[in-house]
Amino acid sequence: MAISFFKYQGTGNDFVMVDNRKHNFPAEDEQLVKNLCDRRMGVGADGLILLQDHPSYDFEMVYYNADGRVGSMCGNGARCTVRFARHLGVIEDVACFLAADGEHQASVERDLIHLKMNDVNGVERIGDDYYLNTGSPHYVRFVDDVQALDVYKEGKAIRYNERFAEVGTNVNFIQQLSENEFFVRTYERGVEDETLSCGTGVTACALVAGLRGIKGPVKIKTLGGDLEVNFQHEADNFHHIHLIGPAKQVFTGTVAL
Repeated sequence: MAISFFKYQGTGNDFVMVDNRKHNFPAEDEQLVKNLCDRRMGVGADGLILLQDHPSYDFEMVYYNADGRVGSMCGNGARCTVRFARHLGVIEDVACFLAADGEHQASVERDLIHLKMNDVNGVERIGDDYYLNTGSPHYVRFVDDVQALDVYKEGKAIRYNERFAEVGTNVNFIQQLSENEFFVRTYERGVEDETLSCGTGVTACALVAGLRGIKGPVKIKTLGGDLEVNFQHEADNFHHIHLIGPAKQVFTGTVAL
């Protein structure tokens, strides 16, 4: 059996995309998903996303980490799925879809996808660091020189510490560049390595910047490109959160299962 796939990337965070509206993809096969995401033996990606029909929404996004397991919300992946849905003719310029953390709205404006994220209520302080959930759990640490940091080593140490080892957390390192501009690098659970960008991580970092008095829009640089986050907040409660950035099709193909 062979299946068609599409490769998309959002600021360097890349995904194998499958139109699964006919439900012919063996999604229960974790090893298959892992093999497809393998950069040497498969297509190569940070994750795999199925676009599926849903009776109450334009579509449903089902996200799998590169380790083959069902993942939580993926911001870059969601923007790519919106672009994919438009390519398939499922939507035009606006979408209301279901993801792992519930309902999302999005709009397409030329090269950019505007994605509404779910509200965030509560941010935990851990020493000088922060921990919050933006659809996926994120640990945020400010550093002086993020480009010189060993993100794999430092991120892995936090992800596998006593508190987070069992369930895992994504780990973000953030450096302020100017009044409302930051550079973020992220170690992602499920990938178990640094990725070029993480949408929910960038969102988490922007909200933490908001706690430090920075007003939106917050501009975020990643190794894979630039993103922007808008939000409103009262104390630790954030709403009207929007993640804005590009999402592009890279190539298409067919793979034997």
